[in-house]
Amino acid sequence: MEPLQVLFASSEVVPFAKTGGLADVAGSMPQALKKLGCDVRLVLPLYRMVRQGNFPLQKRLEGLPVHLGGRALEVDIYESELGDGLPVYFVERDEFFDRSYLYGTPRGDYFDNDQRFTLFCKAALALSEQLSFQPDLFHGQDWQTGLIPALLHFLRRRDPFWAGTASLFTIHNIAYQGLVEPDILPLAGLPWEAYTPSGLEYYGAVSLLKSGIVYSQIINTVSRKYSQEIQTEEYGYGLEGILTYRQADLFGIVNGVDYETWNPKTDPLIAASYDPDQLQGKETCKADLLREFNLSPEQAAHPVLGVISRLADQKGFDLLAAVMDRLLQQELSLVVLGTGEEKYHQLFSELAAKHPRKIGLRLAYDNTLAHKIEAGSDMFLMPSRYEPCGLNQIYSLKYGTIPVVRATGGLDDTIVPFDRETKKGTGFKFHEYTADDFWLALSEALAVYRNADLWKTLMRNAMAVDYSWENSAREYVNLYRLARERLAKGR
Repeated sequence: MEPLQVLFASSEVVPFAKTGGLADVAGSMPQALKKLGCDVRLVLPLYRMVRQGNFPLQKRLEGLPVHLGGRALEVDIYESELGDGLPVYFVERDEFFDRSYLYGTPRGDYFDNDQRFTLFCKAALALSEQLSFQPDLFHGQDWQTGLIPALLHFLRRRDPFWAGTASLFTIHNIAYQGLVEPDILPLAGLPWEAYTPSGLEYYGAVSLLKSGIVYSQIINTVSRKYSQEIQTEEYGYGLEGILTYRQADLFGIVNGVDYETWNPKTDPLIAASYDPDQLQGKETCKADLLREFNLSPEQAAHPVLGVISRLADQKGFDLLAAVMDRLLQQELSLVVLGTGEEKYHQLFSELAAKHPRKIGLRLAYDNTLAHKIEAGSDMFLMPSRYEPCGLNQIYSLKYGTIPVVRATGGLDDTIVPFDRETKKGTGFKFHEYTADDFWLALSEALAVYRNADLWKTLMRNAMAVDYSWENSAREYVNLYRLARERLAKGR
């Protein structure tokens, strides 16, 4: 069977640019696909963050024309590589991508995101033609790449280069839809016939996420549970109708993780290595984490709770705020790493100032510190309102850092509640989105922690779980072939 040629487009990719879990997936999944024989090429914008990373970049194309409405803009294409020789292409247009943030400031989205990511989508297709890389399949991620399936749909009618290119579109978070004005259609060169309720139209606007859903042969989400949840009014954000209509083409695949990067036995970023048979190194990591956050070394005798997250309503920070008084009455520490909404910046800054012995805060993205939190914490908190997949709970399992999560999306799929009697399970879950339910799960976790032998059993249960990319990548290859079959049948 001929290897599949895959154009993989993402607005962020580790290690080049990251705001969240999408970057981790986009940095590791293509490498797993390559190991399975796929010829994968990655494309993302050339952000300021990429330049600041001092990655080796080689110019491949200069002055590549991209049409935005009546304007012909020129972009340059740079190339680097990921892992074992996987090509990564960067779209350079400084007026759009040379900025401090990827999508917007803490005050809100950039006003010209419609232009920025229309340019990115059109450039991704243009560079593929110029480099004579004829993909069997385009794999897009979230709203930033949602225009590509629509562009392909109309290109297939007139350009034989794209006639055999199918689309698979992955929804990482349906709440972020890329809502823009209808004039994006002439900007992107799409016909007005696409502006209908069965096309791109969304309550008088255009949803770029909906574009990916409507025009791709196959759609998937990043967990089985989330693929079901988004077909309901509670979780569908207005797109539950089209998703239910296309449910035969909608699948759920739990994200894998890169255990070469996230493994306490080999992690070079943590203070000491450890594994299920030799857990002593975790105590060293815990002491190191407390030092990083200037917390008292005496706190090592008590549980350390870790949070690494975008600080947003979705992530359940209103619940964490609601239980904070009860939490602070316990002997424990809380460390928080992330950026997001201003109200949560202010909340945690005030709490850290008021409780400097118990709360450590870093409003930043810091990969090294993220590894230290995974290794040095005893528990990891993810009380999300919804969570398409989540990666940190999976990292936490490998590090013996016990997740306390809400039973939603990928959190429900990946965490098994711990049972004191049978000693089976890998973490703690709560179901109702209430502070009281969250507190009950936290209280149970703290109670089990106080039984050292039981806690070690729980840690070893967690560390034995395997969510490596190989199995998930095989499922994606199956979906790629299914997408091509659907396209061949005119669907």
